[in-house]
Amino acid sequence: MKLDAKQLQAFLAVVDDGSFEKAAKRLAITPSAISQRIHALEAYLGSPLVVRGRPCEPTQRGRRLLLYLRRATVLEEELLNELSGDQDEHLRVVIAANGDTLATWFFPALAAIFVSERILLDLVVDDQDHTYTLLESGQVIACISSRAEPMRGCLALHLGSVRYRLVASPDFQARWFPNGLTREAAHKAPVFAYSRKDTLQDQFMQSHFGLRADAYPTHYLSLPEARLEAIRRGLGYGMVPQIQLRDWLKNRELVDVAPGHFTDVALYWHSWAVQSPRMQALSQRSVETARRRLLLEGGPAAGGTVPTPT
Repeated sequence: MKLDAKQLQAFLAVVDDGSFEKAAKRLAITPSAISQRIHALEAYLGSPLVVRGRPCEPTQRGRRLLLYLRRATVLEEELLNELSGDQDEHLRVVIAANGDTLATWFFPALAAIFVSERILLDLVVDDQDHTYTLLESGQVIACISSRAEPMRGCLALHLGSVRYRLVASPDFQARWFPNGLTREAAHKAPVFAYSRKDTLQDQFMQSHFGLRADAYPTHYLSLPEARLEAIRRGLGYGMVPQIQLRDWLKNRELVDVAPGHFTDVALYWHSWAVQSPRMQALSQRSVETARRRLLLEGGPAAGGTVPTPT
């Protein structure tokens, strides 16, 4: 069996752009030509690869093909750079990470690595419990996730933990929690969550008060800095990374409404076990630097060792 390069190119464009029309514009051909190439590839492989919807999404078989194409694209780019002798050529890397990671330690820890390795970032943002799914579906080639188990053929390396504290403005605390954070108060006070996928607050409420996720009012805001500002302004209270709090607690602009009760979220770097030399070096340096940064920021220490590139 031999896969057709133009058919693979059409498949990848449809998945990335979400429609046959947008894929056609990217490749400067007609939607009909895109459709013909996809149909030919599906006929050759003997199964549907794309669910025709809005947006178009890969089938289970299509996701397996997508996994292969993501890795093959990076390997091909790096090989061409090496053979051409062009050391200044950039390498595009698609990574998934959660918003709190990007708003706190990600760039302080890893910016120098991306610059020195000439990495063009294509960042996909999702909850830390769900970034793994993006790697599994072939949409990214590496991710930062709270999931410890590696996918088949991949490594999961412990970065460290981010400590979350449940905070509010002093005015919010005085209004909603005059007698402390009780079950009755938690049932009425509005809380902030990243999205409906975010379970940090849910787990706290369930474990401390036996309250389900639908038992209290919830704001949803996926931008960490905006969420923190809304909490500071008294719109609600919520879990915030200790790294992000800076001097807010010290200056009493924010208060810990559940002192002594914090949540540590362990994070892991997931990437393929067999990688190109450049990606392997990137993974190693990213893990080592992230561990130092998280430890510096006061999180629990990371464990384990980082494999040395071969």
